[in-house]
Amino acid sequence: MKGSSALLLVAFTLFCICGLATGEDNAEFFMDFLQTLLVGTPEELYEGPLGKYNVNEDAKAALTELKSCIDGLQPVHKAQLVQLLVRVLGNADGA
Repeated sequence: MKGSSALLLVAFTLFCICGLATGEDNAEFFMDFLQTLLVGTPEELYEGPLGKYNVNEDAKAALTELKSCIDGLQPVHKAQLVQLLVRVLGNADGA
């Protein structure tokens, strides 16, 4: 199960990073979404980055599962993901 969860996380992260190339507004959305996914709660996802979208129950269940996988990471791994996000945000601000 952990292997499939890791694969899901990697695929989702790549999706978010690839979304950065589509425009500044999308980049801001994806970075806010990813940051909230890493350190926020599912409720913060729905009130924040996803607040203007009608998220169906299946998508909410998937996001809750993904968030659970992220929360289950070892603290050092989660910290590395946060550091990566900070670096990406720093590069995006300098662009």
